Amino acid sequence: MDEYSGSMGSDADVAALVSIVGEVEAAVVLLTAAQVAEVRALARAGQLAARQAAGSPAAVRAHDMALRSVAAELGGVLRVTDRTVQSRIDEARDLVEHYAATLAAWESGRITRGHVRVITDAGSVLVDASPERRAEFEAAAIARCERDTPNRVRSEVEILAERFAERSFTDRHRDAAAERRVRVVPGSAGMSDLIATLPTVIADGILDRLTQQAQTVIDSREPGDAGSAFGARGAGDASGAGDASGAGDSEPDRRRIDQVRADVFSDLLLSGAPALDPTVHGDGQGSLGAIRAQVQVIVPALTLLGVDDGPADLVGRSPIDAETARCLAGNTHSWARVLTDPVEGTVLAVDRYRTPWPQRRFLRARDQHCRFPGCRRAAIRCEIDHTIDAAKGGPTALWNLAHLCQRHHSMKQFTRWKVRQLPGGVLEWTSPTGRIYREDAPAPPVAFTPASISTTATDEPPPF
Repeated sequence: MDEYSGSMGSDADVAALVSIVGEVEAAVVLLTAAQVAEVRALARAGQLAARQAAGSPAAVRAHDMALRSVAAELGGVLRVTDRTVQSRIDEARDLVEHYAATLAAWESGRITRGHVRVITDAGSVLVDASPERRAEFEAAAIARCERDTPNRVRSEVEILAERFAERSFTDRHRDAAAERRVRVVPGSAGMSDLIATLPTVIADGILDRLTQQAQTVIDSREPGDAGSAFGARGAGDASGAGDASGAGDSEPDRRRIDQVRADVFSDLLLSGAPALDPTVHGDGQGSLGAIRAQVQVIVPALTLLGVDDGPADLVGRSPIDAETARCLAGNTHSWARVLTDPVEGTVLAVDRYRTPWPQRRFLRARDQHCRFPGCRRAAIRCEIDHTIDAAKGGPTALWNLAHLCQRHHSMKQFTRWKVRQLPGGVLEWTSPTGRIYREDAPAPPVAFTPASISTTATDEPPPF
């Protein structure tokens, strides 16, 4: 009886697998060669930007503008944002200029791209080390990476780097703490990850306090106690359990500790005041606690009225659910009505019950986000730019205005990127190499769907 028959596959299956493995192996060789070539090209792009800025009296600003311009040029070809390209250029220069042996080992197939990441990440602590010590670390790290997978050698390579580091951990922590920040990573189904990079002891303390507060909320529950509307909704109780006779009663609080932690975290940040407030004078409260969050949401009128539960758009981020959108609309002090073309979806007009800045509200509705190709920074966080500079006679008129984020506003002013505005709010960008990128006014991702015209007359008034 054939030992490898049945579920183990026949000889023909084994032969087919051998062929597939060979194809994958050959593809990896080609992919590695292409990736290494891309790294070298990106490094040359960074070096070109450095040469362009050499000798400038404002070397730091000139280099940044040159690098932004080069990154934007490449971003148009790669179809990614210039910020992403700029980050990849920095990584490529670091690899080419400081880890030549690692790049050579990757190119020859001795290690993988994952190993390269492990070595460069661990080697970041050697920024002040001598070239000899860096080379010694790199050779030892490559030897370890050749023996095992990236996840298995990571801790070993990190410990190795610590042994070669010339600066103390305390000094390096001080520099790392200077890079603390908060960012949002959009997710799916109307959810996102809010990530804070903080000193470990602070981060651990925050989680511990949230856990204690969440546990207190859970321990205080009694049978029949009702949770908050947010908590009950967030619990996602699909069973419909509850007192059927009390139609108006809230559901009991069934939130898990993870959900309560997230809710307490949100409440503290959205409605609390910081302990250290530099605006405090005397015994009065400072102004930081009075600052409230601002978001820009586009909601179809039928969704707002509860006719359907279609998604709304959180501009610059991702879709949000209809219930959240209606809650935001019900609590806002003012909102705008946006009339769009039923076919093209472009903004035709804007109406608002309070109109302190007519042009700003029109542009915010039309542009939605920064109008540089690929940028998604929301309009509420952008600057309104005169396409033809006001200093050169450009009027403050709708056909000469558009939202640009600070990064791309500066790049328009200080690099060779040029822009002109066409009818309909279309921006035509020309890169330093002459490539042209057309940036149409964005159509709202949520809008009315044209329906067949009813022949039955109606006396019902319009919803507005």
